[in-house]
Amino acid sequence: MCDEFIHPGLVEDSRLSRRTFGAMTIAAAAIASTARAQVNVVEKDVEVKTADGTCDAVLFYPEGQGTKPPVLIWTDIAGLRRAFRDMGRRLAGQGYVVLVPNPFYRSAHAPVIGATFDFGDAEQRSRLFSYRAAMTDDGIDRDSTAYLAFLDAQPQTDKNRKAGVQGYCMGGSLSFRTAAAVPARIAGVGSFHGGNGLVTKEANSPHLLIPKTKAEDGVCGGKVPATVEVYRADHGWCVPGGRVYNQSEAERAWTALEALYKSSLG
Repeated sequence: MCDEFIHPGLVEDSRLSRRTFGAMTIAAAAIASTARAQVNVVEKDVEVKTADGTCDAVLFYPEGQGTKPPVLIWTDIAGLRRAFRDMGRRLAGQGYVVLVPNPFYRSAHAPVIGATFDFGDAEQRSRLFSYRAAMTDDGIDRDSTAYLAFLDAQPQTDKNRKAGVQGYCMGGSLSFRTAAAVPARIAGVGSFHGGNGLVTKEANSPHLLIPKTKAEDGVCGGKVPATVEVYRADHGWCVPGGRVYNQSEAERAWTALEALYKSSLG
């Protein structure tokens, strides 16, 4: 799980904070313009019924482009917010039907942080960690099944093609849980700055799930094809809004993700 040592400093949302608008506009505009340059993308706020309640989420798909393979995005510890909407829109512009759920729907509606969030503040950090603690392994597996079923129910989804899942920070381990929970659907897994939660000493360590999957992995291997890459950046570098965001290395990650999905989703 993320903590103040691997996910330091402020996380800021440019949609909510005028103070950070200038600094964040460049990164956000780059992501949004990439998607727009390729195709018009539809963005819808949706609700996904799960075994444990109703999850607020965002659905993206390219407009008027026929059916496309589905992808699930797990956010980092700060949850569904502007940065992940931009990322979902960009991915959809590359030819996918994308769902970005609020992973903390059991505890709060998204966004779960305000204009700024300081990981150095113990009280703020404790609140987020309590949201994560409400997500049991079984609950995550049920959520994964519900999210993929929701994606497959969309008329824009090509159900004859495999699905992808990607995650950031805590979402890295959740992506591996998803691949194990829905092995018949998931063919590509991308984990970005997945932190120390990917491999633990516990019996439920996410890396132990790899033999149960049928996916090509973008971080570590088992008896499946895998690619491991090291980035010259600090933990959290992919997500705009954080102090450690590194645009050049984030673009490198996007390139790797695109190659992964092209090879694995057919």
